[in-house]
Amino acid sequence: MEMTLGTVTPRKPVLSVSARKIKDNAADWHNLILKWETLNDGGFATANSIANMKISLLSKDKIELVSSGLASDDCAEKEHPEYSRELETLCEQLQATLEGLTKIQMKMEKLSSTTKGVCELEDYHHGEERKRPPLFHTWPTARFYEVSRKLSDMYSQELRLKRTVVEQLAHTADRDLALSYLSMWLHQPYLEGGSRLLLESMLLETGHRPL
Repeated sequence: MEMTLGTVTPRKPVLSVSARKIKDNAADWHNLILKWETLNDGGFATANSIANMKISLLSKDKIELVSSGLASDDCAEKEHPEYSRELETLCEQLQATLEGLTKIQMKMEKLSSTTKGVCELEDYHHGEERKRPPLFHTWPTARFYEVSRKLSDMYSQELRLKRTVVEQLAHTADRDLALSYLSMWLHQPYLEGGSRLLLESMLLETGHRPL
């Protein structure tokens, strides 16, 4: 068996079991948030198609029925069954996206719980945190759970908002309201820039990002 000789690099310090678990959790957070964003983008495209179809249905309905005073969301779908079938398919797609986001958020909750367990274990073995060195650079161990909990709560709130959008978007008969739902989905008000800052701070602290 041939061996190639190269330059010898100094060994990295061996992480403690707790530090390794915290570092793995930080990487998992990064991957889950990337998956969330991918699903969110796909969900927006589907929601956009639903909104456009609803607006188109309502427009057709008003043109055809304005003189009779019977214009309604239900009438539009009865008058245009081909639209109704396509709309139903899109709504099923958006529901599937919501289910995918729900699974991701459940994994986030589990990460938060695991991080809490690591912090409790460190407290049990080493006593007061102020008397022991940090696992990585500067963060006390409890800070990792604090950040994980904040992230979990943000994504939990965002998931509840998205559930409302999914429930209401296909049934709204108001163009402006449909566009408002679209904006809510796209801009993710409960996440904004805060979630990204928390994630990047954790990645920096655990060495996934260079200081």
